[in-house]
Amino acid sequence: MPRLAAWQILRSGSTMPLREVDRFAEWHSLDPRDRGLLRRLVGTEVRRRGTLRAIVNAFTNTKPTADVAAHLRLGFVQLFFMDRVPPHAAVSETVGAARNTLGAGRARFVNGVLRTVLRERKEGSSGDPQRDLVGSPWHFEQPLFRNPEEHVTLWIEDALSIPAALAKRWIKRFGREPAIALCARLQDEATLSVRVVNTGREALQAELAAADIETKLGPHPRTLRIDSKALEKLIASDAFARGAVAVQGETALAAAELVEASAGERILELCAAPGGKTCVLAGTGAQVLALDLSQPRLARASSELERLDLHAHVKRVASDGGSALADALFDGVLVDAPCSNTGVLDKRPGARWRFGPATQRDLKQVQARLVQEGAAHVRPGGRLVYSTCSLEPEENGRTVRDFLAANEGWELEVEIEAVPIRDEDPVDGGYAARLRRART
Repeated sequence: MPRLAAWQILRSGSTMPLREVDRFAEWHSLDPRDRGLLRRLVGTEVRRRGTLRAIVNAFTNTKPTADVAAHLRLGFVQLFFMDRVPPHAAVSETVGAARNTLGAGRARFVNGVLRTVLRERKEGSSGDPQRDLVGSPWHFEQPLFRNPEEHVTLWIEDALSIPAALAKRWIKRFGREPAIALCARLQDEATLSVRVVNTGREALQAELAAADIETKLGPHPRTLRIDSKALEKLIASDAFARGAVAVQGETALAAAELVEASAGERILELCAAPGGKTCVLAGTGAQVLALDLSQPRLARASSELERLDLHAHVKRVASDGGSALADALFDGVLVDAPCSNTGVLDKRPGARWRFGPATQRDLKQVQARLVQEGAAHVRPGGRLVYSTCSLEPEENGRTVRDFLAANEGWELEVEIEAVPIRDEDPVDGGYAARLRRART
């Protein structure tokens, strides 16, 4: 049943398939174990889609229909990226899902392709970038991917599942090898950052170690790093239950701190959900008005505010920007703008397949509007912080400079830009800038 549900999600037309997992899991009455399998099937397909498409192309003589290709990709997910699924189960369950949805004839085709691929895969690495599956202990005798020496962006799309158009931008900006390293870094959700709350970092690290949760010190003095596989164990820990730790990216934390909120101040946050930065702001003792267009997303932040005992410091309102606030002024305003998410593709893998000129144009308009609305609610002498989790200049520094060029009485004080290429870099890419409004 999880394979069938995964196929239905992929064929639903949703541009955010991971958000459909819970709905389809309820529809099929999946138990927690099958729900977890469904999430991993869909998540891995989205994360590895470029590689999975390349395997489909290599092992089918004619282009399969979109329905058939989706079943094949889900089968390949299990054969190459889910080591706990036995090959015979991966094949039989995928073929069964194909039979239930497409009939016996196409199920036989899916069965034939999967069994051929299973015979052709070889254990270990060949050292050939056209034949090795990155992040998987398998390779093939025949080339799967396009030649990186001839078409490096197409190879990146095949081997690292970052669209060629995005890879081209990054190569132009960062250089070939750093861009490849960035793409590789964003392929897997290997490392998470957690924020230390109201305790010492070394003391928390020792407590988590006693609970068999290994951590490393992050570059931010209030963060630790854990492997993503340890997340469930962290959430089940005593430290998490009593609010001593919160999952939060290092760049996201730095952006919230850039507001420099303090006790007794009034802070406005636009696009506040899911609430991580809200908690940082409220933790200073400031009174925070958190606005977001989505009431359900705001509601999901409530449990985190309760866990960290910050609920009394935050008022949450469902609203599109600051237009509903009349002439209210605040000591600080944080605009955590919707963006392309290109700095956190490891955590939001589907965003890579939504990136494109039309999306960028729409985002730019929204970002410019939100900065303008946020600025209108900053008191004289107050601060405006604009942040994204994007790496793209037109969403970041260019947006800020466009605002400054069109509005007198503002000064750029600080800019932060993080690109997660090296191990010592923040785990999350993004941007933040603090602007100061003149006192008169």
